[in-house]
Amino acid sequence: MTDKSTILVNFDGVIYSYKSGWTGIDDLPDEPVEGAKRGIEQLRENYNVVVQSTRCSQPRGIKAIEEYLETYDIKVDGVVYKLPPYLLFIDDKSITFEGAWDEDLLKKVREFKPWYR
Repeated sequence: MTDKSTILVNFDGVIYSYKSGWTGIDDLPDEPVEGAKRGIEQLRENYNVVVQSTRCSQPRGIKAIEEYLETYDIKVDGVVYKLPPYLLFIDDKSITFEGAWDEDLLKKVREFKPWYR
């Protein structure tokens, strides 16, 4: 990797459409999320893009993701399980912490639904 800042991108639901839900650590039957390849290409002009996934807890999960990215010609700067230092994380299951553990945050947690649900 270069000296660029790193953007971490979650795999399931952000690159991989996850329409079939969980079908196994190395089973990836669904197409990519529309625009994922182009978006990552644009990010890589200024950042390192590293894919993170709990699938990477096992070598076969890492291999499945790498093969998936290769199949769809999606180029990234790494595939990891543990989080490296990063500038920002793109994920389908996250809430931005805005500095306060207040009712607004707790309400966001209670009402949260990923984009594909």
